[in-house]
Amino acid sequence: MGRHLDLGCGSVPRNPYQKDLVFGVDIRAGLGENITSANLAVQPIPYPDGYFESVSAYDFLEHMPRVVVDVGSASTIFPFIQLMNEVYRVLEPNGRFYAVTPAYPSHKVFVDPTHVNFISKKTHEYFVGASPLARMYGFNGHFDVVRVQRIRPQRLYEPFNLSLRQKISALSDFINFRRSHLIWEFSKANT
Repeated sequence: MGRHLDLGCGSVPRNPYQKDLVFGVDIRAGLGENITSANLAVQPIPYPDGYFESVSAYDFLEHMPRVVVDVGSASTIFPFIQLMNEVYRVLEPNGRFYAVTPAYPSHKVFVDPTHVNFISKKTHEYFVGASPLARMYGFNGHFDVVRVQRIRPQRLYEPFNLSLRQKISALSDFINFRRSHLIWEFSKANT
C-alpha cells in the first residue's frame, strides 16, 4: 500500500505509479477529498517528510516562478528551487518524481501567459547527481535520473512499456518534430 501525491492536480489527481492512496495539492480550495489547497509558489507542500512513495507534476512546473524579489526585505526567493526541495523532502528514500512539462523550443512553452518557468532539455541537470548545480541557489537534495525524454503527451503521458505500434508512433513524432513536452522521472537518491 503506497501513497502518491499529484501537484497542481485540479479536481482529479493523477496516479502514474498506481499507488493505493492518492493525494493532491492545488492552488484552488474545495476540489475534493484528499486534495489540499496550497500555493506552492510561496508555501511548502503540506505533508510530512518522507510521506510519499511518489510525486507527480503534470503541466505544472512551467507555472512555478523561477525568481521572486521580496521588495520589503530586498531578498531574492527561488520558488522553483524551493518546490524541488519540497518534492525531495516529502519523498521517501528511493521515491519517484514524475513530471511532464512543455519544453523549449516548442511554442507550447510560450503560448499560455501563465507559463513563467521555461524548461529546456538540460534544466533537470540542476537537480541530479551528487553535486547538483542548483545547490548554489539553495537546493539541498539530489535526484538520480531514471529518464529524461522528449514526448508528444497525447501518446505517452504515463510511464509504461510501449507496444510496437506505440514505438512506431513515437518514432514518427520524433521524425516530424511533434514532441513538445519533456518527461522527468527521477529517483530520490539515498544520502
